[in-house]
Amino acid sequence: MALAGTGAELNHLTPRPTKTLFADNYIAADGFDFQNQFLPEVYDQEIERFGKRTISGFLSMVGAEMPMASDRIIWSEQGRLHIAYEGVTVDADGNALTLPSNHLVVAGMTLVVSNQAGTTVHKAYVTSVSGTTVNIEVYDTADANLSGGFDGVSTAKCFVYGSEYSKGAASVGGTSDAPFTRFVNKPIIIRDKYRVSGSDVAQIGWVEVATEMGTSGYLWYLKSEHESRLRFMDYLEMSMVEAEEATTTMTQADAFGLGGTKSITGSEGLFAAIESRGIVYNAPDFDGAGGLGQFDDILGELDKQGAIEENMLFLDRATSLSIDNMLAAQNSYGAGGTSYGVFNNEEEMALNLGFTGFRRGSYDFYKTDWKYLNDATTRGLVGDIEGVLVPAGTSSVYDETLGQNISRPFLHVRYRANEAEDRRMKSWITGSVGGNFTSDADEMNVHYLSERALCVQAANNFVLLKK
Repeated sequence: MALAGTGAELNHLTPRPTKTLFADNYIAADGFDFQNQFLPEVYDQEIERFGKRTISGFLSMVGAEMPMASDRIIWSEQGRLHIAYEGVTVDADGNALTLPSNHLVVAGMTLVVSNQAGTTVHKAYVTSVSGTTVNIEVYDTADANLSGGFDGVSTAKCFVYGSEYSKGAASVGGTSDAPFTRFVNKPIIIRDKYRVSGSDVAQIGWVEVATEMGTSGYLWYLKSEHESRLRFMDYLEMSMVEAEEATTTMTQADAFGLGGTKSITGSEGLFAAIESRGIVYNAPDFDGAGGLGQFDDILGELDKQGAIEENMLFLDRATSLSIDNMLAAQNSYGAGGTSYGVFNNEEEMALNLGFTGFRRGSYDFYKTDWKYLNDATTRGLVGDIEGVLVPAGTSSVYDETLGQNISRPFLHVRYRANEAEDRRMKSWITGSVGGNFTSDADEMNVHYLSERALCVQAANNFVLLKK
């Protein structure tokens, strides 16, 4: 027996010439598990468990970005060429109409007047106008008054179809200037920051990644900064889609070193603009028995507006599939019944662009899924919006800053910029880590900032599909 203290009892620590385990060459101290003595097997490649996580790209597909140098964006849009009114009140005698205060009807004009359902129609002549009261005489009734259930109703409709004057009339009854509508929007400042301490910067740890931007490779500690930047890029688009103007005074407290409270006013985003000035279609079910009829209802509304021939549909998964089923029931051509007529019936051309296309009536539609409506951490979490119809092409509007007519995409982003400052997407570093010595804080701060607003022009041609 080996004597204690002589070292002979430690013969199991005798080095071996090869990395081979024997019964006498491993550490077996108390509390040490032989089976766990090796370093853990570490995968240096990040697992992509959620696929492509970014949702940006919608605005780049349908619009453009342009600089501006002001706090406000002002543009004017054409009014209707013809004069028409709904919700018209007819007096008890049936010989006078009450129109809105800004109406354009003058004496001498001729009107078509109908009830709400359009089942009873009369032609009338405007004898005189006093404020909102329009006195009329009806061509096709014996007493020259409206009849057939018109008396005292407040849901009549009318439009101007011409005028009539007697021989030798000295002048017309008045002027009817073409109306236009003025719109204003303002940019909002969007900010974010990524922070990492100096100790974490000094700890080397490489991770192999494949990014949503199409690149791959290894990143060090700034892997998180890369994802913060991607998230901020998404915020730039999400803010333009979701922004809302404040209806009451909102303030930002002095939690950010502002030196007092500051006003928060908001901005008009895509959804807010369509809700306010566009077409909202509730509870669409294109896959149901009346699916095609519902789609035709939307076409009827588009006919009443600009009737823009080419439109893009950005849909959630369920609505996209329901339209596929609707088309399959009407047309057996193509995969899933989809027609590629707008792409000369070339399926490959359509799929290369990421769209499937079909034609209904005089309209062409390009359909694609919108990840923003499907993702469980964006609108897919709420699920109240099923899709958006966006007209393709450009509109001609009068820019009051430039003093001339300009052509712009119906949907585009304006950002603050001039020769000295570009606020489209700013990024800078502060702290005392990474070679930037701007403070005594033992950290690196990566800042992001943008100032921008969305212009939704001709919003009456947009359609919002809601549950």
